[in-house]
Amino acid sequence: MADSRRAVLIEEMGLGPVWRLRGREAEEAAEPVQAEARTTMAPASNIGAAPAARPAPAARNAGVPSSSSASPVPMAVPSGERERAILMKSWPELQQAVAECTACGLCKTRRNTVFGVGDESAQWMIVGEAPGAEEDARGEPFVGQAGRLLDSMLAALKLGRADNVYIANVLKCRPPGNRNPEPVEVAQCSPHLVRQLELIRPKLILAMGRFAAQTLLNTEASIASLRGKLHEYKGVPVIVSYHPAYLLRNLPDKAKAWADLCLAAEAAAGRIKF
Repeated sequence: MADSRRAVLIEEMGLGPVWRLRGREAEEAAEPVQAEARTTMAPASNIGAAPAARPAPAARNAGVPSSSSASPVPMAVPSGERERAILMKSWPELQQAVAECTACGLCKTRRNTVFGVGDESAQWMIVGEAPGAEEDARGEPFVGQAGRLLDSMLAALKLGRADNVYIANVLKCRPPGNRNPEPVEVAQCSPHLVRQLELIRPKLILAMGRFAAQTLLNTEASIASLRGKLHEYKGVPVIVSYHPAYLLRNLPDKAKAWADLCLAAEAAAGRIKF
């Protein structure tokens, strides 16, 4: 009966059909790809790193063994003065700062900045990697086929873009050709996401895709090792799941994504804790 119920929920979410694999295949064989044409992953960085005037505790990566694969990745950092200024902005000021940002070379190739969309007092915050071509054209995150899948996934939990959910990316501008973000781009852009998280103060963060997860949790660990566990970003529960663009190409992992959403709902409701 449990399997039957799960199949019904997956169908309602738009993630069916569920395919059963023969034997156990390593998840590492097909690493998630977070945007349309990305096939490799750039080194991640810790978006939680605070400026000198406002030190913050490092995010704990709960449930991930301490090893070389989960060690922090050094990155270039923005000037302390600029970061402090960003972390003092109100919501309208932050929107304007993103729209006018020229801190890295992505400003030369973007069509639109992609600030984010949703409920500004949401309990859920979904964090992706970077805008793709359609996001760049429309100025909104998670649109197109991957966005429709995400909307179906949220609807299965009675959530939506304007209903207790806010959606944003680590980067606010599209990397040309959907290439991997570079460390300097993450360093210059991540204070905007940090400030969004501070202003929204969500009860749950859903990191969708390897790059978003690695950036939030300051780790190089794989999606396979991060999934199914409760992590933490500055005291906020973090659940890691696959990016919808990856799920469109890897049907067997759709059931795993539903399990991740169920775990996220439990964490948001306070039924599982650190």
